[in-house]
Amino acid sequence: MARQPDPDLEDRILNAARQLWKKGAGKALTMRAVARAAGTNTPAVYRRFPHRDDILRALLQRTRQDWLRLVAASASVEEACERYLDYGLNHPHEYELYYLHEFELILSAKPARRVTLNQTVKQERPVVELMKSKLAAQLGGTPDDHTRLELALWALLHGAVMLLIRKTIPPQHTEEVRSICRTSVDTLLREASRK
Repeated sequence: MARQPDPDLEDRILNAARQLWKKGAGKALTMRAVARAAGTNTPAVYRRFPHRDDILRALLQRTRQDWLRLVAASASVEEACERYLDYGLNHPHEYELYYLHEFELILSAKPARRVTLNQTVKQERPVVELMKSKLAAQLGGTPDDHTRLELALWALLHGAVMLLIRKTIPPQHTEEVRSICRTSVDTLLREASRK
């Protein structure tokens, strides 16, 4: 009698990989370690994820989906920015994994061709597109009218998250940094609404 595939195995593998990443970043994330932590054998991991990069890519996709849900559930741009900060600070390992490997595993996986920044963002960064739609709904205009503003917000928030994750800004100043981010977001939105 043929063995029935385990429908939960892929999730167990990805959950195990996420935990291993948290413990030791890239060094701890081997196929054998993932199999052991997921309660399966190495061939079963290879059948679902032929390469280690496939596991990392799946983890990046999970993080992207988390961000999409957070932004979609936000009633305003300001709330979406707060949720972005919360996610980065509450999930520092996933956040760093995403930005450490996003280019090599997602963005560079497509054939090289001449495309504009706007085309690249639309194809590869659905969270950015969703945020631009929220900006358009809040400020008027089309989503593409807000590309520069969205990039400014992203740079501001990403910089704050990374400075806090890496403790370049000591943890006791987290609330002050968050307050500065809120004020900066409000200022950018106010200036954009005047134009």
